[in-house]
Amino acid sequence: MIPTKEEIQRTLEQRHTKTVQDKLSAAKAAVCGLGGLGSAIAIALARTGIGQLHLIDFDRVDLANLNRQQYAVCDLDRPKPEALRDEILRFSPYCKIRTDFVKLTEENIPSLLSEDEYICEAFDAAEEKAMLTNCILEKLPGKYLVGGSGMAGYGDSNSIQTRKILSTYYLCGDGRSEICSEYGLMAPRVMICAAHQANTVIGLILGKEI
Repeated sequence: MIPTKEEIQRTLEQRHTKTVQDKLSAAKAAVCGLGGLGSAIAIALARTGIGQLHLIDFDRVDLANLNRQQYAVCDLDRPKPEALRDEILRFSPYCKIRTDFVKLTEENIPSLLSEDEYICEAFDAAEEKAMLTNCILEKLPGKYLVGGSGMAGYGDSNSIQTRKILSTYYLCGDGRSEICSEYGLMAPRVMICAAHQANTVIGLILGKEI
């Protein structure tokens, strides 16, 4: 039996306090890119009780994703926004989720992200990260952007940190590690970086800078 919306809300308020949960429930956040970073960011925000999530990706789930992304074998070949939405609704059935199965470009970013207050950049390619970051800073001033850079491989967990770059722009990661012949992206460090990004968004929603 699915709990009522009121029951879930009361439980979140008991965990977080009503004042905190009211702010989280009123917030709108977008996650751009739903791979290892983005899928973990979205799940962390949803479990915290954020009111509205906007999930954006143009890719489908494939077998190579399962080592670090929040999908299951039954999701193979499904659009990532759709698969992630269904996973979130399993534990947060009243979360408002908007999905866009589309590739973000300089042309569509302003309209697609116009209603989102907090934006998480979770792309793989450096040029796509730069494109999204520059576009938001130039065309959507005032919106908070939280990006990720440097979480490949294994090793020092504490090298992944959160830095304030500009008044509305934060960057999480170690800032240097990249995929190479010795190692690729592995779940633990990717999830650590995702947790930094989600935690930064929560801090911003609550008016407490990280």
